Amino acid sequence: MENQKYRSQNWFGKKGKDGFIYRAWMKNQGTPPDMFDGRPVIGICNTWSELTPCNGHFKELAEAVKKGVLEAGGFPVEFPVMSLGETLMKPTAMLYRNLVSMDVEESIRANPVDGVVLLCGCDKTTPSLVMGACSVNIPTLVISGGPMLKGHWKGRDIGTSDIWRFDADNKMGKITPEEFVASEACMARTQGHCAVMGTASTMAVMVESLGLSLPDNASIPAADARRKVLSQLSGRRIVEMVKEDITLSKILTREAFENAIMVNAAIGGSTNFVIHLLAIAGRIGIELNIDDFDKFSQGIPLLANVQPSGENYMEDLYYSGGLPALIKEMSSLIHNDAITVNGKSIGENSATSEVYNRKVISTLQDPFKPDSGIVVVKGNLAPNGAVIKPSAASPELLKHSGKAVVFENIEDYHARIDDPELEIDASSIMVLKNVGPKGYPGMAEVGNMALPKKLLLAGVSDMVRISDGRMSGTGFGTVVLHVSPEAAVGGVLALVQNGDIITLDAYKRILQLEVSEEELDIRRKAWTLKEIIHPRGYVHLYQTHVEQAHLGADMDFLKGASGSKVTRDSH
Repeated sequence: MENQKYRSQNWFGKKGKDGFIYRAWMKNQGTPPDMFDGRPVIGICNTWSELTPCNGHFKELAEAVKKGVLEAGGFPVEFPVMSLGETLMKPTAMLYRNLVSMDVEESIRANPVDGVVLLCGCDKTTPSLVMGACSVNIPTLVISGGPMLKGHWKGRDIGTSDIWRFDADNKMGKITPEEFVASEACMARTQGHCAVMGTASTMAVMVESLGLSLPDNASIPAADARRKVLSQLSGRRIVEMVKEDITLSKILTREAFENAIMVNAAIGGSTNFVIHLLAIAGRIGIELNIDDFDKFSQGIPLLANVQPSGENYMEDLYYSGGLPALIKEMSSLIHNDAITVNGKSIGENSATSEVYNRKVISTLQDPFKPDSGIVVVKGNLAPNGAVIKPSAASPELLKHSGKAVVFENIEDYHARIDDPELEIDASSIMVLKNVGPKGYPGMAEVGNMALPKKLLLAGVSDMVRISDGRMSGTGFGTVVLHVSPEAAVGGVLALVQNGDIITLDAYKRILQLEVSEEELDIRRKAWTLKEIIHPRGYVHLYQTHVEQAHLGADMDFLKGASGSKVTRDSH
């Protein structure tokens, strides 16, 4: 082996009692003695869980990674961390993103690993694992679980975005309750995360465009054997990364973050991308603010014709050339020399890629939609910013004024939304309060509020909706999200009343409550903060320390990094 001493040798390379303990207990798993000869130890951070269906195939991917690590002369060790199942966790998986990042950070630092492979899939597992790894900053490579294959129902393709359509059809009696239930198995029919460009796929694109994964990681379907091949090759590569000392901080440069924002615009990525990338930047020490998402999205059209902004699915993107082919189409815009985990630049990784289907990946000159990316709107209603995704919105509503119909919290919304007496029409603006980081708590994906049944029956398909919460990446509509500061901390959103006029002008980046400052001052004096802090446990910690959405909703004490050094020894 090389003369280089890896951090794992502070455990396995020790003599006497301490070395005996470290090695002996590992040997009870059948580990041969030559595994402790100084070779790189590779941690495989696995978010497999039967409660996280998107990640249910990760045991197989982990075995493929192990093969690659062994082939390259490394010592693979798999370890679990808390897993976040988007579809099952209450009140919201986002509440626990920061907790998992702590789990990951401390698991990596506390154990004898020289490099780590992060097995990510479901929405929050990717940012949480990357955030935690950034705070340690050792060689790290990400493998996504891959999208499920598109579903089929009654002769047509379906994906997660159809949930919102089916729900509306069910309410209006266009499909029966039995048909609604039958469509479930038709949609989620294979392993993997959502088949559309939801948050999970957006996160997979994010890590590839940041340079944290091997090419094609973002779009290979979970059921495709090539996902296992990529995992095995990743196992080989992480060993080399350790030898070359390619740490996260060497890949995650300012240019890498700008690339990720530009690519996210071209794919019509989830608005959740904003809050997660801000948190990752805060961990690795890169200056990034909410206005950067608007700045670097401007002028970039929609190139990926994938739902919910387009028509196709993630597997179609892969068959059409994958993310490398799309990135090549953007070569005149991005930082092509940004380094990636395979040692090559992002430009080199995409140089020989081809587009095989122009119905899925377009050119800059002839895009699917001219407006894409993330638009950041500001005004007295959102002085620190709010976000909207134009590619998923109705163009005629991107400039709109209307009367507010206010819901004080999600329970109030559910109780009144289908009340026939609710005073609301197609020109109204729906406002939902107290679903932000502190107020929910955890900032739930409830921002794309379903429309009232009476308006659906009247043929209304979209309305302007505003909240301090988030929206599923699979969702769509003219939805303003992440209003900051949130209602629960006394933001102007807390002061909105029924009948107030609100103006949205996405083109001018304006979100304005048409109420005078004098009137707002009167309302502020009458407004009282309701007790929202949970008395104990992690939720108490979260609500006490979580930052606002425009800062990434990380906890204030987790900003920055602690490094990989263990300050106290044991035994």
